Amino acid sequence: MSRRRKLSDEERELWDQVRRTADPLHATRKAEPEDQAEWLPHPVRKVPKKPLEGVPTPPPLEHFTIGMKAKKGKHKLGQHLSPAIEDEVAGAPLNMHKKTHTQMKRGKLMPDARIDLHGMTLAQAHPALVGFVMRNHAAGHRLVLVITGKGKVKETDSPIPERIGALRHQVPMWLQMSPLSHLVLQVRQAHLRHGGGGAYYVYLRRTR
Repeated sequence: MSRRRKLSDEERELWDQVRRTADPLHATRKAEPEDQAEWLPHPVRKVPKKPLEGVPTPPPLEHFTIGMKAKKGKHKLGQHLSPAIEDEVAGAPLNMHKKTHTQMKRGKLMPDARIDLHGMTLAQAHPALVGFVMRNHAAGHRLVLVITGKGKVKETDSPIPERIGALRHQVPMWLQMSPLSHLVLQVRQAHLRHGGGGAYYVYLRRTR
């Protein structure tokens, strides 16, 4: 087994120089303040922008939040956003005599006949209404009462608004369609004594 050779003085001096300049691989050397200063980014000096000549300075932006300028209406979730059916019916053109119309609206005219569609499905109510109006028109009656009911509010998780009272909304449309449109002169919401918002006055044309 060979013995290790001792370093010469020149080799030892060279080794000491290398050791003084080299950093250990696993040593945690803390950076000195002057070392950190070399690596930190230099602060950027903000130069104020000068407005261009001839260009007006824009006004400062106003504080804004979503919905702050939205118009606050009376409609809530679950309500239909189209005009109410009573407004549509009341806004229809007046086709009958004004004095008779006023008496009818005040509930002073007694209907010649009435039909109660409340509780029926749309498929059941439509033919029943058609037959009722045709029979009364053929009999020479002028004022009939159609009861639809006001409808019930249904609890639902759907975000889509739903109309309340299917028959209440559908009956005026049926009365404006064939085969009843040429028999009906006027449709108005009934007076409270005859059902109010859950019934309609249907004033028929004269028989020829």
